[in-house]
Amino acid sequence: MKISIITVSYNSAATIAETLKSVATQTHNAVEHIVIDGASKDDTLAVVREHGRHVANIQSEPDRGIYDAMNKGVGLASGEIVGLLNADDHYAHHQVLATVAQTFHDPSIDLVLGDVAFFRPGRPERLIRRYSAKKFEPKRLAWGWMPPHPGLFARRDVYQRVGPFRVDYRIAGDFEWIVRAFGLRPIQYKHLPEILVHMRTGGISTGGWRNTLLLNKEVMRACRENGLSTNWAKLLSRYPAKILEFVLA
Repeated sequence: MKISIITVSYNSAATIAETLKSVATQTHNAVEHIVIDGASKDDTLAVVREHGRHVANIQSEPDRGIYDAMNKGVGLASGEIVGLLNADDHYAHHQVLATVAQTFHDPSIDLVLGDVAFFRPGRPERLIRRYSAKKFEPKRLAWGWMPPHPGLFARRDVYQRVGPFRVDYRIAGDFEWIVRAFGLRPIQYKHLPEILVHMRTGGISTGGWRNTLLLNKEVMRACRENGLSTNWAKLLSRYPAKILEFVLA
């Protein structure tokens, strides 16, 4: 079972080598790694050439943002399963993709959801927060709950049915895609109760209160555009529970 991993990068020279290594050292023997670069101005492409001998396809050109780049990667993917790994994240251990592939041997499973752990730049050994997919249920989308996207793996035909990420979203295009996915027909998913991805803080989704405000505005828009009734009280009610993710990391 081939798994296509898509890594989107832009000026990621400082971090992408670790991402490339974490894919290259997976024990699963059928992995297609695709790197979509947004015409980086630093040494990202040089790092990929040095550390990415296993990379099956690399494209570097200007794009319309992260979701446009993800769409390009999904369009190039030939694996039965598709996952997205950011250029500043890495897999938690060498058996992640083997575990995912084994789970997909059940033909009824459309999505596999794993947990993501956050760490601060320069301190990869110190995990400060565990973002678990355990509490995700489709009915909680109207409250802004979603599984962590780097820990989500989908059959390629799910992407074909749901359609591309919306490029008019800056920060919640993955949430909008998930809302659309569960709105089409029942999606069968399985939660793996383990950390699959280590994610560096400071990215667009963890970049301060302005990004948090934008995220919630786009989450509200995604719900309303897809027929889910929501409001600010619903969306903000999830934050007390999120505090426990730091305590239980």
